Amino acid sequence: MARELAYRDEAAPFLLNAAGVAPGMKVLDIATDTGLAAMNCLRAVGLTGHVVAADLSESMVEQARQRLGAAPNVTVRVEDGQSLSFDNATFDALICSLGLMFFPDPACGLSEFLRVLHPERRAAVSVLTVPERSYNGRVNAVIARHLPEISEATARTFSLGDAARLRGLFESAGFRNIEISKHAHRFALPSFDSYFGPFERGGASTGQAYSKLPPSLRDRVRAEIQRSIGDTGGPIEIEVEFQFASGKR
Repeated sequence: MARELAYRDEAAPFLLNAAGVAPGMKVLDIATDTGLAAMNCLRAVGLTGHVVAADLSESMVEQARQRLGAAPNVTVRVEDGQSLSFDNATFDALICSLGLMFFPDPACGLSEFLRVLHPERRAAVSVLTVPERSYNGRVNAVIARHLPEISEATARTFSLGDAARLRGLFESAGFRNIEISKHAHRFALPSFDSYFGPFERGGASTGQAYSKLPPSLRDRVRAEIQRSIGDTGGPIEIEVEFQFASGKR
C-alpha cells in the first residue's frame, strides 16, 4: 500500500479535521502504524498539546518511535485498540487511520474509543472504500481469486467501505452527531508498467502474493488489471478513495 500510505499523509488533515484536533489537545492515534498520522497530529496540537501514538504491533511501534521519538510531547506505546489501558475520558480527540477494518471486532474498538474520550469530543476514522478505488487493492482483489490465502485479508481491507455499515457501528457504540465523508486522489503515472512493474518485481505484500502465482496466472492477472484501468499504452491514472467517519461522545 505504498501509494495509499503516501496518500494517508495527504489525507491526514481531513481525518484531523473530522476529529476536531486543535492546538493544546491531548490526542490518541490508535493503530498508528509507522506514525504518519501522529506526525500530523503533533503539528496540529503544537507544543502545548500531547500525542499518544499506539499500535498493537511492536514492530510498528518501533518504527513510529523512530519517526516521532525526537518530539518532546509524544508518547509511543503498544496498545490493543479493543482493550485500551487508558482511564475513561482521557483524550480530547482520537484518530484511527486505515486501521479499524483490521480490528477483529470493530464495534468493540469503537466502544473503547468512546470510553477514553472526554464528553463532547470526537473520534474519527478513515477506511478504504472499494478495490476499484484503491492503489494496491484492485490488484489484491484479482490475485485473491486465484490465491485463497489472501482472500480473507483482502475482503477485510474493504469491509467498512459501506457508509451505512460504518455509521451503524458508530451509532451502536454510542456516538452522536455522526458525520461521514469521502475524499479521493488520482495518481498520475507515465505508463501501466510504471504502476504494475513494482508488483511484478515482488514489491510490497501485493507483489509477494503475485510472485506466488504460476506464470500463466500472473499473465492473466496482469492483463485483467490492464483492462480494468483502461490502459491504451500511454499515461494512466489510479484513483485512491478514503472514507472518513467521526462521532461525538
